Amino acid sequence: MSADTALPAASCYLDEETFRLSCGLFLEHSHSLNDGWTWEMFSGSEKEGYMKKTVMVPCRLSSTPCQRRVVDDTDGLAEDEQLSDQDESAGELPGAEGQAVLRYEYHVLYSCSYQIPILYFRASTLEGRSLSLEEVWKNVHPNYQQRLRQGPWDTITQQEHPLLGQPFFMLHPCKTEEFMRPALETAHAKRMGVNYIVTWLSVVGPVVGLDVPLSYALAVGAPVPGTSASASAAASTAASAAASTSASAPD
Repeated sequence: MSADTALPAASCYLDEETFRLSCGLFLEHSHSLNDGWTWEMFSGSEKEGYMKKTVMVPCRLSSTPCQRRVVDDTDGLAEDEQLSDQDESAGELPGAEGQAVLRYEYHVLYSCSYQIPILYFRASTLEGRSLSLEEVWKNVHPNYQQRLRQGPWDTITQQEHPLLGQPFFMLHPCKTEEFMRPALETAHAKRMGVNYIVTWLSVVGPVVGLDVPLSYALAVGAPVPGTSASASAAASTAASAAASTSASAPD
């Protein structure tokens, strides 16, 4: 490529506005799939918030992989009550003998210090007991345990949630550049737009049991500079459309 057509180097970082726009596009596709992601505003501010998703996990507290199913917050609370009534003492799913019910809650926040998104999460049993760091590590898929074995306690750490002030686990962002730079540079060289949130979450999510369907990579593009859309506005629009569709559906 000649000097006059050379592109500037791809950056592994993103500003807060691009983060919100990328989240907005991600949320639009999530609502079209009924995939469970929402935008949570903090203190009523549209500019300060985070993406959230809750997953119910029937699983032993071991390294054995387990099947996950998504619930939204409202249905999740009702389902928690129903499961609790059915087997409160054992904490088991009906027909899943010996399998403890775990609740994983994932938050995607923007870090002004690192200028990248960070994945926070917490996990608990059906009875409300929070999992320890060791238990969370044991629930990491063996394939990822092997890759992270050099420093598992540095990769997954327990920190205070920057907005909620509550204890959460987080995937430390120190290695984000290692996997994001090749992906962004490849797309940049091909003059392809990339949604940072989709690419990043597709890599870090599965480490802690959060899967991102392939359709996100195919359907969610890069945000257009100068647009005024926000994550909360996109979530609101998608939710309104879903409600309208539901209201117009025949009985």
